[in-house]
Amino acid sequence: MGKEIRYYVTDTDLSGRFPIYTRANVGEVFPDPVTPLTSGTGLWRAERGWRTAWERMGAFELGEFPAEEFCQLGVVGGYCYLNASLIRLFGERAPGLSWQDMDAQFFGAQPGIPAYVEAEGDVRPDLTQRIGETFAAILAYSSVDQLTDVSEHKARTIALRRDRPDLSAMSDTELWARYLDLIGWHEWLFSQHIYTTYMATVPVGMISAIATAVGRPDLIMPLIAGFGDVDSAEPSHALWAMGRLVANSPSLTSEFDAGVSGLLDRLRDGNVAGAAQFLAMFDDFVRNFGSRGPNEWEARSPSWETRPELALSAIERMRLAPASADPASHSVDRARERAAAAEQLLSIVAGDAAVSGQLSVAIAASQAWIPARERTKTNNIRLIHECRMPMRELGRRMVERAFFDEIEDFGFVQADEMDGIIAAQAGDAGKWRNIVRERRAKYEELSAKIPQFVFVGAAASPDTWEARSASSAARLSVGDALQGMPGCPGVARGRARVILDSNDPTALEPGDILVAPITDPSWTPLFVPAAGVVVDVGAPLSHAIIVSRELGIPCVISATDATRRIPNGALLEVNGSTGVVTVLGE
Repeated sequence: MGKEIRYYVTDTDLSGRFPIYTRANVGEVFPDPVTPLTSGTGLWRAERGWRTAWERMGAFELGEFPAEEFCQLGVVGGYCYLNASLIRLFGERAPGLSWQDMDAQFFGAQPGIPAYVEAEGDVRPDLTQRIGETFAAILAYSSVDQLTDVSEHKARTIALRRDRPDLSAMSDTELWARYLDLIGWHEWLFSQHIYTTYMATVPVGMISAIATAVGRPDLIMPLIAGFGDVDSAEPSHALWAMGRLVANSPSLTSEFDAGVSGLLDRLRDGNVAGAAQFLAMFDDFVRNFGSRGPNEWEARSPSWETRPELALSAIERMRLAPASADPASHSVDRARERAAAAEQLLSIVAGDAAVSGQLSVAIAASQAWIPARERTKTNNIRLIHECRMPMRELGRRMVERAFFDEIEDFGFVQADEMDGIIAAQAGDAGKWRNIVRERRAKYEELSAKIPQFVFVGAAASPDTWEARSASSAARLSVGDALQGMPGCPGVARGRARVILDSNDPTALEPGDILVAPITDPSWTPLFVPAAGVVVDVGAPLSHAIIVSRELGIPCVISATDATRRIPNGALLEVNGSTGVVTVLGE
């Protein structure tokens, strides 16, 4: 292990044995720098959970990893990275896969990815056999409900919200103890998520290989969409129902026209027709989906429960969308297309009993593992939200005592400091406030940077990273095209709306093309009114593809620098079947 330069308090050592690190995929989970609290608690449990998942698959032995240091994850300049060397080695060890297959799953079409070079200890026939046995076992499943652990954990995480104690009545020490108790469970939930994520690649890989071999790669996308049981897409249906209620009510429309700031108070205090029904629906929405929001794996981040204006802004956009944008109808269409694609591909290989059997098994297994991946992710998000809430109560008290400037400053306290700040006297407030301010200032400085996408051995200094506000990429002109990866098939035309932050969706009008740097579930409500989606980065199992497929919205991923090259407001054509984005006009 090499000792690395620490650019921020959260930075970790990096692996010398497994030297390639990437922001691919993890950028959806941690688009912003990691706070000290998350790095020292949740991130370390995620590291341990990932190792457990590797061992469960049969891909690695625990002895291949350092006992007390990060390896699968790493933090540089405050940003979380994945160890791509380990992901590639899984592909090399797994029967029927390769490092190129894993690159395609995790990197998408990003440039600058170095080739795999075999190292001593990489080849393990014994582990290859174990992985093969795991693959064979998981192909027996055909429904997410058969994965009983996944469904049980869904019920348990829902119960955490339902049975949440009165946090205001708990002592500071009890609040901190609740956080530690809950975050401890994150290790197992995250391990389950990683295991499920990799198992989802198995049926997808089988379907892709067969469809490509018979010259019908166009059938791949329809076959891995339209499942109708994708947890990360569920909030869109609830938001849509509230949006329709508003659109059909002149009184609610008038209140939304006045802005979402203070909207809930106006509806509760005023005599607005339809307000009671809307408020009941919104309260139910918060109970079910309040854990979601931007950068939702980070406890310091707001959620739809802690900042309801985020959800209200999404409803504000949806109410303006035409009835044809109903996500439920799109889901039905995708299911119909999936059934037709399955029938078509099976008919093509009907003459080969072995291939036909493999394809049938893969299609069935995809119905279990792709929705399961989103379910396990959602289970983790519910847990993290229940970790967030006691810390917000503790943060509120620290603001009252002048230890913090804002509630969310709890994120800038390290885990081993928390007992000290809880026990501190009023005279220590200035000391702690200065520590937190210094860390927050550095965090904000790093947040303004674009972290290096991939590096080998050591990252370049964050001082050399490009500023997010920079626009060095050449702008596209009328007639120019940008090549990305196909995400969801179909062609859409509309005005480009370059949106860098899901916190404010109001710039997006129905029928616009959403152009985003990367998406997590907090972006999902913006997909519904959008005619198409273009994302800077992404891969076949990334959030943008999964949700766009379920909603039937043409999508292009891995459109490198799209947010900086596509002029905001330009007329675009998005071809989700070919991955080409064309500027049609100004």
